[in-house]
Amino acid sequence: MIERRPFAELGGANHGWLDAKHHFSFAGYHDAARMGWGALRVWNDDTIAPGTGFPPHAHADMEIITYVREGAITHQDNLGNKGRTEAGDVQVMSAGSGVRHSEYNHESVTTKIFQIWIIPDRRGQPPSWGAKPFPKSDRSGQFVALASGMPGDEDALPIRTNARVSGATLKAGESAEYRLGTDRRGYLVTASGEAEIDGVHLDARDGAAISDVETFRVTAKSDAELVLVDSAP
Repeated sequence: MIERRPFAELGGANHGWLDAKHHFSFAGYHDAARMGWGALRVWNDDTIAPGTGFPPHAHADMEIITYVREGAITHQDNLGNKGRTEAGDVQVMSAGSGVRHSEYNHESVTTKIFQIWIIPDRRGQPPSWGAKPFPKSDRSGQFVALASGMPGDEDALPIRTNARVSGATLKAGESAEYRLGTDRRGYLVTASGEAEIDGVHLDARDGAAISDVETFRVTAKSDAELVLVDSAP
């Protein structure tokens, strides 16, 4: 089953400095039918104005993956970690027993990110943070693991959950397959471009909730950038 979730129908709010769209219930947006998808709890599509950002705030017991689409984001936390993650790169914060951090767009241009929250397998673990570049050329024509807690994904940033965040870039007319498994759930978003997933059309920034399929095929209708979360149900 593949359920399209059009970008225009997502929840969200425009705060001036932040234009946030929510694929699942978050903050002031609540939809009892969209509380998550498997272990995936949050997928926010955030547009952050230059010189603004999220002031220090706390998290606990959540795997938080930030995928930078445009611009860059600068992270700083109370553990002494600080880093700038730019377009095409990924950062992971395992909130664990508790961490306080800020995220700012210190750039002169707008920053656009996906922020993805996945429920960890265990609570109360020591918090951690890390970031890594993932050149889009390495993802050309195929899905590549960006953050993962699954065996065989040693090149991905580690997360503490039975899930995988993957990315792919496809040229118009190009296809890529992904083996999900009928016992898993997938959620795919077109970061840019248009694509078709097993006959279901997706415009830019649409979501697709995927279940009960062994393998699915994505075909780009225009040059497209894709992000996928594969998690336990």
